[in-house]
Amino acid sequence: MSASLTGTGLHLTLGRNHVLRGINVHVDAGKTTTVIGPSGSGKSTLLRVLNRLHEPDQGDVLLDGASVLTEDPDLLRQRIGMVFQHFNLFPHKTVADNIALGPRKLRGLSKDQARALAIEQLQIVGLAEKADSRPGNLSGGQQQRVAIARALAMKPEIMFFDEATSALDPELVKGILAVMADLASGGMSMIVVTHEMGFARSVSDSVMFMDAGQVIEIGTPQSVFDDPQTPRLQRFLSEVL
Repeated sequence: MSASLTGTGLHLTLGRNHVLRGINVHVDAGKTTTVIGPSGSGKSTLLRVLNRLHEPDQGDVLLDGASVLTEDPDLLRQRIGMVFQHFNLFPHKTVADNIALGPRKLRGLSKDQARALAIEQLQIVGLAEKADSRPGNLSGGQQQRVAIARALAMKPEIMFFDEATSALDPELVKGILAVMADLASGGMSMIVVTHEMGFARSVSDSVMFMDAGQVIEIGTPQSVFDDPQTPRLQRFLSEVL
């Protein structure tokens, strides 16, 4: 089950830094929005506000039309899967146990049910044979696939990816992007912060360009990449394409 997500008028100040300045973002159920922009533009912070790792100073976050700011943050994070740049797997647990932990603790599954679910998610990301391996015996790309499987095991209604490929060697990036593209084509709602412009162009339903804590342009991949309206986006694309 996929959900729509809307952020309206989001502001956040950290210390003296006004990181988000009135951000509006919307993702329809089953659609993918990618967020592009220079480092320090507030992209990752936006994801953290949307799943309440940071509480906004102003604005609202709606999941399927209902505000989540009064909800228990832990319940919200069961509905939103998040994959970070760094994998954050428990090194002393097997791959399957890493994935099964959330469903057992938060969804109340039995040990056997949680392991069966873990194997099912590992099959989705092409790593069923690594169920009993330790994370330290996997490549970076394989560890990131496990992190994706772990997020999917919570049966989220929307997935956030925060620079999920930027810590990987270039030859491992392609496999992770393929997993993400499969999720998108399967109807998962997604917000993807990425520097991978080819992915943004080919997989997104909409592309949002951020700079200095603001949304500068948002549109279809074709309009953003082929017909940028602002000098700031034109300059950014000239540097990254």
